Amino acid sequence: MKIPLDDYAWGVAVANDLIATSPTVRAGTDALPDPAALSDFLAAHLLLRDAPPSDADVHHVHLLRREVRGIVETETAEQAVAGATVLLRRAGLPPTLVRANESRWQWLVPTAQGASLADEVAALVAVGILGAVRTLGSERLRPCEAPDCRGVFVDISRSGRRRYCMPDLCGNRVNVSNHRARKREGITIR
Repeated sequence: MKIPLDDYAWGVAVANDLIATSPTVRAGTDALPDPAALSDFLAAHLLLRDAPPSDADVHHVHLLRREVRGIVETETAEQAVAGATVLLRRAGLPPTLVRANESRWQWLVPTAQGASLADEVAALVAVGILGAVRTLGSERLRPCEAPDCRGVFVDISRSGRRRYCMPDLCGNRVNVSNHRARKREGITIR
């Protein structure tokens, strides 16, 4: 795998979605219970491999998911950078400069030949987190604001005002709850 250094959003999206598959976030339900679910997750993030994932790959990705969550939950930029650097070292090789086209060069982080699935995902996530900390600051690593959610995420939105780890799920729950509360109080909004 060759990970572009100038596209940290890809790695952050994988990190956020990986954390969101956890039973910790999904009220006890694991969204990556088996190789088929992991295969779907990888395909959704354009992480295609020659061989389908195995049960061992699922186990290692579950362990990686905990590590990534720990990095996003850190209290300082230094801790986040140190954690992401450890992840990057699992499979990442030194950055290389390659020609993207006739007029442009691009920095890439290649992964070691024969690296495991979890180690390649770790390297991609690490590049994403490191890019987000460098570009946006560590304050963009934050917990979900939904009252009953234990999710965490990296906010790479333009405004930096994202509030929920899964806006479609957590944000919707909060909006529905607020709507029902207003109805109980007899307040209507038109």
